[in-house]
Amino acid sequence: MLEKLFKLSENNSNVKTEIVAGFTTFLTMAYIIFVNPSMLSATGMDSGAVFVATCLAAAVGCFIMGLYANYPVALAPGMGLNAFFSYVVVLHMGYSWEVALGAVFLSGVCFTLLSLFKIREWIINSIPLPMRKGIAAGIGLFLALIALKNAGIVVGNPATLVGLGDITALPAALASLAFIATIALAHFRVKGGVMIAILLVTIIGLIMGDVQYAGIVSMPPSIAPTFMQMDIAGAFNVGMISIVFAFLFVDLFDTSGTLIAVADKAKLLDKDGNLPRLNRALLADSGASMAGSVLGTSTTTSYIESVAGVAEGGRTGLTAVVVGVLFLLALFFAPLAGMVPAYATAGALLYVAVLMVGGLKSINWDDITEAAPVVIIAIMMPLTFSIANGISIGFIAYAAIKIASGKASELSTSVWFLAILFLIKLIFFPG
Repeated sequence: MLEKLFKLSENNSNVKTEIVAGFTTFLTMAYIIFVNPSMLSATGMDSGAVFVATCLAAAVGCFIMGLYANYPVALAPGMGLNAFFSYVVVLHMGYSWEVALGAVFLSGVCFTLLSLFKIREWIINSIPLPMRKGIAAGIGLFLALIALKNAGIVVGNPATLVGLGDITALPAALASLAFIATIALAHFRVKGGVMIAILLVTIIGLIMGDVQYAGIVSMPPSIAPTFMQMDIAGAFNVGMISIVFAFLFVDLFDTSGTLIAVADKAKLLDKDGNLPRLNRALLADSGASMAGSVLGTSTTTSYIESVAGVAEGGRTGLTAVVVGVLFLLALFFAPLAGMVPAYATAGALLYVAVLMVGGLKSINWDDITEAAPVVIIAIMMPLTFSIANGISIGFIAYAAIKIASGKASELSTSVWFLAILFLIKLIFFPG
């Protein structure tokens, strides 16, 4: 049955290899079951319900990807977009988390439509690569700021806007330890290094009396507080246009980049460098996002950590299905997830930030008309505390700089359209 369903022989794989690959991928991305509830609960969402939604959304996404698209790509609520959901849309802009979930649902619908009508290829191909790299780097810097803020390392200062917090305080010290341990484990290629660092710091916090023991295993908490709570009507508010677009835009590029990177590593691309069944993979991603919003979590997306499973020999959707099963088993570890303090996950956030900023190395720094907009888009996300504002200002800057430099012919139709749209939004609907 497995052979017929996943075409194991055709992909030069077997059941044992796929299971090992699935376990490997899960270990590298399991940190999300600790990080996501910690971040989304800041909005007032029930932490236990978010934990269940996180595991279920990841499992649903993995099952769709594995059974429908037959690719060894795992999915879970995405880093960066969960921070945008909590700290910008809800805490900064003042929308309810129900409306934010509605925006996630609408972005999933839009993603599905773009995939069905094959508009995605036009968008991806017409957006300059430097801008895509700038968006990823900006999200990385945004995550870094949130990590440092949660740890108390960076604090508000009325004279200088921000300042250095008390780095001798327990949260700051343990967050620093979590980051250093994560980097060291990553350097030595230890599987599950991020999760190990989170658990290590949580144990230290427990020993020092800062964390209260709540048990390890139990029946899953109720998902009722978040299930079917999204406010779709509220998400149609004019001010939410850029929010829905930000969720869509980031997921679109993140998913496309991840799918190509994983497929390339697994040697699944065709002779022209294209990914067969790409639309199926994209529909799996958008479907998982819609399902996640219904369950009660932020945008669900493909994880680059899937490369770890591919490196272990994973070549088919069976790898993704194994990851999905492991996320379902993780449902019974809710007490452990509930004990993890914010400073323990700060190290993971900062580690992800380092990885995302690394894309700037491919920017042509000798072309100032390319480099300047990238820097603008990257620094405006953390400085405005908004992914949406960073994207908006970055595209406006890119178009303006190209026009002023006599390079207007380099602007694609989609860049013109987005720059004008964002300009109108910022003028008439700021914030």
